[in-house]
Amino acid sequence: MNVISETKRAAEVPSGMAAEEWDIRCELAACYQLADIYGFSDMAGTHISARVPGPDDHFLLNPYGYFFDEITASSLIKVDVEGNVISGKSDVLNYAGFIIHSAIHMARPELVCVMHSHGSAINGVGAQQHGLLPLTQKALLLTHFLRYHEFEGAAFNPGERERILGDLGDEGRVMVLRNHGALTAGRSVGEAFCWMYKLDLACQQQVNALAGGSELHALPDEVIQRTIEQGRKVQGPGGHSETGRIEWPGLIRKLERERGTGYRT
Repeated sequence: MNVISETKRAAEVPSGMAAEEWDIRCELAACYQLADIYGFSDMAGTHISARVPGPDDHFLLNPYGYFFDEITASSLIKVDVEGNVISGKSDVLNYAGFIIHSAIHMARPELVCVMHSHGSAINGVGAQQHGLLPLTQKALLLTHFLRYHEFEGAAFNPGERERILGDLGDEGRVMVLRNHGALTAGRSVGEAFCWMYKLDLACQQQVNALAGGSELHALPDEVIQRTIEQGRKVQGPGGHSETGRIEWPGLIRKLERERGTGYRT
């Protein structure tokens, strides 16, 4: 979903770069900036990737050591599915980030963007044996798309890619990485970002509800199942509130009001 005008884009595309690559670079840089605004960053510890349009199976990542608020379209590095840096600073690839993201990009070309977070509430829920509970509307509406992946240590083993992919499955878009964080995937940058927002808020609500030892208000099973199905229909592909479709243009407007357009440099 390109939310940058054709006039602006024509003035910005670097010489020798396809306009389609510049579009996705701008979208991804915006995602990094918004992740910083919404508190999804962890200094230099997490990462967001996007697939470059075309047949070469290349994707974009942040250079290791750059904070999210420093990321611009031209600072992103381009890598292939083997971890070779095609363009950008070749000595600053986050290898664990490469393992996590390449798992999706190697096998699921329709999933354009993969986002990784170490959110505090997400980690809290991921460390609870029961995971995300059916306590709130926010949790229930994303449950159909929610998956879990067991912690295997820092993601340095290429063999973990197959297990990440298997745990995500065909319809998974939101994955709690047990004792680690979360991963979201989308057919657009906006979809991946908005799934992360929904998961983070659902986890915050759960942590708040469990705090203090108050008795929880349990929902009837039929209401739980009805709401999960509503989430599948409404927030999934083609749904009335398809995740990211409505929100992303507004998020770009918010970013440009608060931080200007420097991310497109």
